[in-house]
Amino acid sequence: MQGDFYQLLKDQGYVLGMPGQAGVGQALTTATTILAFKYHHGVLVAGDRRATAGNMVMYDRTDKVLEIDRHSVMAIAGVPATAYEMVRILEHSFKYYRRTQLQELSFEGKLRALSKLLKENVPAALAGTGAVVPIFAGYDAEQEAAKIYFYDILGAEFEGVEYAVSGSGSPTIRGILHYVNTWSEQPLSTMSKEQAAIQALRLLTCAAEFDSATGGVNREAGLYPVVKLITSDGVTAMSDPHLRSLFESHVSKGL
Repeated sequence: MQGDFYQLLKDQGYVLGMPGQAGVGQALTTATTILAFKYHHGVLVAGDRRATAGNMVMYDRTDKVLEIDRHSVMAIAGVPATAYEMVRILEHSFKYYRRTQLQELSFEGKLRALSKLLKENVPAALAGTGAVVPIFAGYDAEQEAAKIYFYDILGAEFEGVEYAVSGSGSPTIRGILHYVNTWSEQPLSTMSKEQAAIQALRLLTCAAEFDSATGGVNREAGLYPVVKLITSDGVTAMSDPHLRSLFESHVSKGL
C-alpha cells in the first residue's frame, strides 16, 4: 500500500474524531489564518486575530504569531490551547539549552524539537481534540538566511522555499501568493518591509472576504493582523498604528 500514515489510517477505516470521544457535541476553539513569505531582508509572518468555535467567534484579539526566542517564531493554526503549550515548551527548552550549553540551539535542532512535539500530539490530533498545523520561521545563523517551514499534524516538516500558509483561509491566500510570486512585476523576495506588510494586509483581507473564520481588519475596533519580521537582527513586530496607516493608504481603497 502507498500513502502517508494519515492516509493509511483512513484507508483502514479509522475515523478521525469518532463519535463518543472526548469533546463530542462541543466545538473546539480553533485559530485561523496564518501566512509567511520571504521578502528582501528576511521573512514576514502574519496572522489574523480571530479564534472560532464552529460558527461562533470566540475571540477577536488572538495572537497567532508567537515568539519562541530572539530569532524564531511559531505561527499557529488549529487548537490554541495545544499550540500555546507547545510554544511554552519550546521557549523553555531553547532557553535551557542556551544556558546549559552556552550557545544557541541550531536551527535544525529547533525544527526537530517542534516536530517531536507534534508527533507526541498525534493521539489528540487524530481524536480531533488538539490538532495544530503550525508554521515555523526563523533566522539560521549558520547559513545566514531566514527560513520558513510548515508542518502537518503528524510532525512532518516541509520547507517553504518562498512562502507558506495554513488555516481555513489558506486556499485563497496560497493562490494569490503563487500568482504574485510568479507573474507580478515585483516578486515577493524583492519587496521592502513596507511593501511586504501591505501585501500581508491585502492577503488577509482577501481571506476574510471568502472565509468566515478569518477576521481580517476591524477598523471600528482598531484590530489589525499580527505582523512580525524576522531578520539577522531578530524578531520585530509592526505596531498597530503603522499597520493602520498602511491599510488606510494602500488597502482600504475600494472597500
